[in-house]
Amino acid sequence: MAELDADLDHIIPSSLLPPVWAKLVVGFVSLLCFARSYDGDFVFDDSEAIVNNKDLRAETPLADLWLHDFWGSRLSSNTSHKSYRPLAVLTFRLNYYLSGGFYPVGFHVVNICLHGGISVLMVDVFSVLFGGLQFTSKGRRVHLAPRASLLAALLFAVHPVHTECVAGVVGRADLLCALFFLLSFLGYCRAFRESSKEGTHSSTFWVLLSIFLGAVAMLCKEQGITVLGLNAVFDILVIGKFNVLEIVHKVLHKDKSLGAINYNYYYSLNAWLLLCPWWLCFDWSMGCIPLIKSFGDWRVIALAALWLCLIGLIHQALCSEDSHRRRILTLGLGFLIIPFLPASNLFFRVGFVVAERVLYLPSVGYCVLLTCGFGALSRQTKKKKLIAAVVLGILVTNVLRCVTRSSEWRSEDQLFGSALSVCPLNAKVFWERKSCFLSFQVGETEALKVHYNIGKNLADKGNQTAAIRYYREAVRLNPKYVHAMNNLGNILKERNELQEAEELLSLAVQIQPDFAAAWMNLGIVQNSLKRFEAAEQSYRTAIKHRRKYPDCYYNLGRLYADLNRHVDALNAWRNATVLKPEHSLAWNNMIILLDSTGNLAQAEAVGREALELIPNDHSLMFSLANVLGKAQKYKESEALFLKAIKANPNAASYHGNLAVLYHRWGHLSLAKKHYEISLQLDPGASGTKENYSLLRRKLGQMQKKDV
Repeated sequence: MAELDADLDHIIPSSLLPPVWAKLVVGFVSLLCFARSYDGDFVFDDSEAIVNNKDLRAETPLADLWLHDFWGSRLSSNTSHKSYRPLAVLTFRLNYYLSGGFYPVGFHVVNICLHGGISVLMVDVFSVLFGGLQFTSKGRRVHLAPRASLLAALLFAVHPVHTECVAGVVGRADLLCALFFLLSFLGYCRAFRESSKEGTHSSTFWVLLSIFLGAVAMLCKEQGITVLGLNAVFDILVIGKFNVLEIVHKVLHKDKSLGAINYNYYYSLNAWLLLCPWWLCFDWSMGCIPLIKSFGDWRVIALAALWLCLIGLIHQALCSEDSHRRRILTLGLGFLIIPFLPASNLFFRVGFVVAERVLYLPSVGYCVLLTCGFGALSRQTKKKKLIAAVVLGILVTNVLRCVTRSSEWRSEDQLFGSALSVCPLNAKVFWERKSCFLSFQVGETEALKVHYNIGKNLADKGNQTAAIRYYREAVRLNPKYVHAMNNLGNILKERNELQEAEELLSLAVQIQPDFAAAWMNLGIVQNSLKRFEAAEQSYRTAIKHRRKYPDCYYNLGRLYADLNRHVDALNAWRNATVLKPEHSLAWNNMIILLDSTGNLAQAEAVGREALELIPNDHSLMFSLANVLGKAQKYKESEALFLKAIKANPNAASYHGNLAVLYHRWGHLSLAKKHYEISLQLDPGASGTKENYSLLRRKLGQMQKKDV
């Protein structure tokens, strides 16, 4: 569009217009904005989607990636998030393989590079949107709007709303989706050649490639499917040069409800995040954004402003006398609206109302409209330098905001702290799937608070007192917040404040009767209070609501062991290992119980079975070594003890029990050596002291005999 490009002449230097230079500038600026996040930790959803996701590990068959959701749960499971993004998970797995483990630097670098590549690609995308499809006789596309394309690409590259996608590793799904979405769009553009003599020519290869790339985008994130709609709009407007004024006019005049007023307000808030990305939060939920309960709420003005702007833009897109402007505005609105539709709650409910990550692709349309706006302002005013200064100011401000926001994403402390300043009354901040023994289990989806997150972070670092304060604030903000009650009850249990812990957990299961984790934790507290019948009932209720619950079977086994119901205990632990073969604690308890009851042959068989499944578990080596020593299989026992010590050299009990083995075996000098090492590691071990004294007396007696 020559007119728009001419209007931007004073903003974009002519030296930057060649495509190669333009792409270098855009690529450099995009990397500069988010480079600070390269050495950040795994934060927020990264922990569950990456660190706790078994699909990243080599032992998980690659075929399982196609059967699991984004978080590693089976799609057929009732607890599955149903987010199907196997190609995104595959890239995480490659990162894990190439990095040799969960080292976040490699993951972050890939995200930053992806954003840089997408930003460079945007120069071509905007060139098509602003300049259309004009080709030379050799079939090369002519760049008709280099200034507008460069400005829009810069606005896209430095937009702070992209921070979540780039600095948060799970944003990889959005980045990959955007990459293949844009490649699909450009591939569709390549399928056509405009020629005054031959008309429109379609290349079957490029159409099929575009469809394939759209499918790849969808397998990275569900939003990718919308590229088909965008390609259809592009085909109608640019390829077919079809005038849709009458059709759209009829649609706009149909008698349709605008839907819930609150959802319309959420749309306006998304628009505001694009327009002024200063007020950013790592997750938004309804408690963070209070509901509009009456038309007297001043926020209705924002809703009205959104629709007035949209109606104005649609009117210009349909009724402008300039056909180029109509095309550009329509395509800009298409990029703004169509990729946002899956997250709009119009067709199906999604787990959020505002999320910065879903604005990555819609921001393309925003940049188109903003560039058109700058062109219009420049055309209407004589103060060209003022417009140039405003554009430069926006770019510089956004770069600084990106750098600052990237820094906030480097650790959970900074991320959660930044959320408090934006949403101090947040009732629901994010959906987390957390796997831990006394807290959330694999596959559970929990709505958590900012205060909860800070409390959890503090608890993980051992600062229980501060964690309790934040958990209590979370419960105060939402008295029915069962997940905060659950974790607060766990901390109180660890501090031996059992009565309050039981009250909190009882209230949690009363509010949400199918909360299996809370039932299990209530059973643990009741067991500690010696209320064994109530504890057994709580465990059984937890298993009723979640049949495949290995940790609950493990705790039920501990209860039965305390009650000397040995057969029941062994059955419970066996159930735990069937459901979770790598459940080391359950295997160990079976070995120890069988050992202590004199069933050495069974204990040995269970120990060997466990080590076949978990060959590098030093605690299992230690337990089996004890059994073999009692069975007088000294050589094999010694080998297992030494292997366990090599894996965990500072375990005093490992050295102490190996010393006992040597003591029985008659290797007294070796026994003396390991008794001494054990006492150095744990000077207060009374059993080791007593055995060491016996050995020294025996050695003394032997010396006297020799004399």
